[in-house]
Amino acid sequence: MPQEFIPIVLFLLVAIGFAFVTLIPSRLLQTTRFNKVKLDPYECGIEPATDARDRYSIRYYLVAMLFVIFDVETVFLFPWAVILEKLGVFGLIEMFVFLFILVLGFAYAWKKGALEWA
Repeated sequence: MPQEFIPIVLFLLVAIGFAFVTLIPSRLLQTTRFNKVKLDPYECGIEPATDARDRYSIRYYLVAMLFVIFDVETVFLFPWAVILEKLGVFGLIEMFVFLFILVLGFAYAWKKGALEWA
């Protein structure tokens, strides 16, 4: 084996060893006494009003997906800001085009009513 791979193999062995050293003793030392209170779903100290496996409105997932999409899209602003001086006017125009497409998508979602909770 080439000597360049020794640190990688050592790192993998330490990671696997750490997993076993922490998980096996915790499995051996855990208690297995369950009761109704421990098996109930926890909702911030409030008694659960409904079953934890109830169906949610599709709007909840739609808003969550829109948040993730727009959040990930705006992360592209940070690398752009770091190298703006190297990009010059071209980079500025490209970012305005990117932001225009982003705002256009947001306006489309708003117009379709995807952001309403009713």
